Amino acid sequence: MSEPVGFTRRFALGVAACAVALGLAGPAAAEVDFSGETIEWIIPFSAGGGSDTWARFNAPLLSKYLPGQPTVIVVNEPGGGSTKGTNLFAARAKPDGLMILGTSGSTQFPYLLGDPRVRYEYKDWKIAMAGPTGGVVYTTPDLGLTGPQDIAMLKDKELVYASQGATSLDLVPLLGFRLMGLDVQHVFGFKGRGDGRLAFERGEVNIDYQTSSAYLKNVQPLVDAGEAVPLFSWGVLNEAGEVVRDPTFPDLPSFVEAYETLTGAPPSGPDYEAYFAFFTAGFPAQKMVFLPKDTPDEIVAAYQKAFEDMKADPDYQANAETVLGTYGQVTGPLAQALFESGTTIAPELRTRVAETLATEYGVKLGED
Repeated sequence: MSEPVGFTRRFALGVAACAVALGLAGPAAAEVDFSGETIEWIIPFSAGGGSDTWARFNAPLLSKYLPGQPTVIVVNEPGGGSTKGTNLFAARAKPDGLMILGTSGSTQFPYLLGDPRVRYEYKDWKIAMAGPTGGVVYTTPDLGLTGPQDIAMLKDKELVYASQGATSLDLVPLLGFRLMGLDVQHVFGFKGRGDGRLAFERGEVNIDYQTSSAYLKNVQPLVDAGEAVPLFSWGVLNEAGEVVRDPTFPDLPSFVEAYETLTGAPPSGPDYEAYFAFFTAGFPAQKMVFLPKDTPDEIVAAYQKAFEDMKADPDYQANAETVLGTYGQVTGPLAQALFESGTTIAPELRTRVAETLATEYGVKLGED
């Protein structure tokens, strides 16, 4: 099976519940006016990665559709596997709508694992928008691979990967590569996936992955130039909760297909359940926009309406798929459901991953 036992039914019930909830009217956007204001969009990652690309695509459209058309600036605050910038938001943001936070799976994961660097609580925030995404694993042609059909050649290779940290979104490739039985050295300490890509371009590492937006913008040109070889995507979940091919990259196998190619059988067992839990939190519920919990409902509603209205904008419709991939950005009850699924994990899976990190990678939470 390509999903852990019991997940399919829970996921399907969640989708059904959201479908019903979406028929309910949200709070009306009252008199909100951001005229003359500057809104800071905190991105707790370095420039050039997927979250930065995502925010910089959305920022001018958000400015256009928020009441009063305020200036929206993206502020990069990297460090601590994204905990530094997120802690800053938690400490400084006021409930006036003038500072928002864009999170990623790399922000969810330290929270889910109980990382002591985390000084933020997701329950203290209100969600304005959620955006699922995907990601593609690629390697250098120097290893002799020419495409997904050569993935079995990875078994005998010594691979090096530039990681933001074991509790960041890079936990998904760490658990995935381990499940596949690949020999990968994870070099921790990079401040964002953009930095990891630059290390790949410099020849310092030979396997990498980028989220869809960064892959489309920064890696596809490398592929076109023969300097990178795409291998597989992490895949997406269908409405039944099954891992299927990412529609943005239909020619690439999903992680599940790649695993079967390497091992001859579909993934299963507790290690796959642990991988699957963080994949779910990291990609179907990856990118989210938050405001402090005391933010008035009318301001939250104004943000949600702006994110919805922008999707009808000609610039958005012309460029969203090229920049972000074929993923819908959602608001309202569906965003709330993704929010809850992306910030919740079974205690036994949390314990299993923490023990794996400590015993096999020498990583104690807060020290990676």
